Amino acid sequence: MSKVKQYETVFILTPVLSDEQMRDAVEKFRKILTDNGAEIIHEENWVLKKLTYPILKKSTGFYHLFEFTAPTTLVSTLETEYRRDEKVMRFLTTALDKYAIDYNERKRKGLIGKKKEKEEKEA
Repeated sequence: MSKVKQYETVFILTPVLSDEQMRDAVEKFRKILTDNGAEIIHEENWVLKKLTYPILKKSTGFYHLFEFTAPTTLVSTLETEYRRDEKVMRFLTTALDKYAIDYNERKRKGLIGKKKEKEEKEA
């Protein structure tokens, strides 16, 4: 049996997709994760963002993030599906260490960035 780890994956979808096509693509990858034994902990849709540099002659893309726990063998399956899908321009999957897991939990609870906001209000 393979070991279970916590991961974070971000992928960028091409900007020429309609909202429905974008949602379908995200649902496809969510289904790949859940059908292969992953538990999705957190999900963020960063909508259409400007890219730092053009990818495939495109200057914007739809960003989406999944944070999940899964067997280590699932990552290769997921990344193979990213490569096969022409809608995906880029992707990155990272195994999270205990510090990244703690940081993400604190961020979801709203404990990250609060100090800066207080300092800005006082200034």
